[in-house]
Amino acid sequence: MNGTTANSTHLLRQINSEALLRFALQEQVFTAAEAMAESGLTRATVLGVCDGLVAAGWLEEVEEPNAAGRGSKGRPARRYQLREAVGVVVGLDAGEGHFTTVVADLRGHELGKRRLSVDSHALGRAGRRASARKLVRQALDDAGHSETAVLLTVVGVPAPVDVNGLSPADGEFWQLMNSGFDSELQGPVLVDNDANLAAIAEGAHEPSANVATLLTGERFGAGLIVDGNLLRGPRGGAGEMRFLGTISGNVSKPEEGSTDGFGALARKWARSAVPSYDGKTLLRKIPGEEINAEVVFEAAREGDPLAQDIIARLGARLAHIAVVLSSLLDIDRVVIAGGISGAIEPVLDHARSLLPTDSGFPLPELVASRLGAEAVVQGAVELALNRIRREPANFLPKTWARRQQKLMSLTPVRHLARGESERRKLPGEGRPAHDRQ
Repeated sequence: MNGTTANSTHLLRQINSEALLRFALQEQVFTAAEAMAESGLTRATVLGVCDGLVAAGWLEEVEEPNAAGRGSKGRPARRYQLREAVGVVVGLDAGEGHFTTVVADLRGHELGKRRLSVDSHALGRAGRRASARKLVRQALDDAGHSETAVLLTVVGVPAPVDVNGLSPADGEFWQLMNSGFDSELQGPVLVDNDANLAAIAEGAHEPSANVATLLTGERFGAGLIVDGNLLRGPRGGAGEMRFLGTISGNVSKPEEGSTDGFGALARKWARSAVPSYDGKTLLRKIPGEEINAEVVFEAAREGDPLAQDIIARLGARLAHIAVVLSSLLDIDRVVIAGGISGAIEPVLDHARSLLPTDSGFPLPELVASRLGAEAVVQGAVELALNRIRREPANFLPKTWARRQQKLMSLTPVRHLARGESERRKLPGEGRPAHDRQ
């Protein structure tokens, strides 16, 4: 067999394995016939691929219900299911002020979750890495798994991230946020921009081919999906919102030209305005250091004029952003995500009222995310699951592989008799290594 044929055979085997594994991830228990109907493969191919996935630790064969009472009538259908203990994925939202991690099984069911407040600037890169590993270990303990069960970890950071998981070296803050988590966490680790992960989560929750997900709390970033593709850029800079400095219309207010999120702006504007505000405001009764976005939004709901003015300013800012994104990318929807999304509706209402009605082109719908503060970590889990579904051969279950190695080490060695040139081959030997996976 020549190299081209061997490679083609291996590629075909991998394609078939990945197709059946994706099917297994969607089903509880399935028969070979059901897999044949779904995949279009022959029975022999389905059985061979399923046997390979059983050997690799992905699937397990289960008995047919009431098989004991069937007697000898007919051949029982072979039934398979995903091994529940095959492994887990980990999603980590490694923000500037908090970490949230979720452990999930391969169907996306949450098994463990932990959250931690952090002072990233005091911790430094090494401290952020150590805190992340400790938090992940705690969540794994809650889920009843060890670190060796982790097939893939996805980390979301508030920094531009390229396809290699790296952030620009000349950004001190970005380097602090993208702290080198792959050197500390167990197993394969992917790092991505937090807004990109929020966009992935939103897409899984409510699919859309053209949408901008604005992650806005302390900082502002966008995950941009256009024609069904996530935009990234060669340095991961797509969605960094640097254009905000040109749309505020007032360069004398540097805070309006920054990439501060709505949460940060509401707090800053309120704290700076209260001392000089002439009218009555509920915010004056609150110590300055206790004024935050939630306080401002609550005051606005109670009719406070200063808080309502801040809501109006945020709405105008969002309307500008929506028009720019629509003009550049022709998107259908702008989603406001992050912890502030539950209170953002008054800002959305004002922004909608400011959108031009005579532009001659449809403007995007403005909506609040239903995922709240969980958008990033849910997107991390979703990306991990998508990667495993797409490339399962790259994520051989570690616990199963170690168990097989241990069993092999316990197998007695048969000494060769005099004149015997070779021992009997074990099952699977004599074939390329990739065919035995």
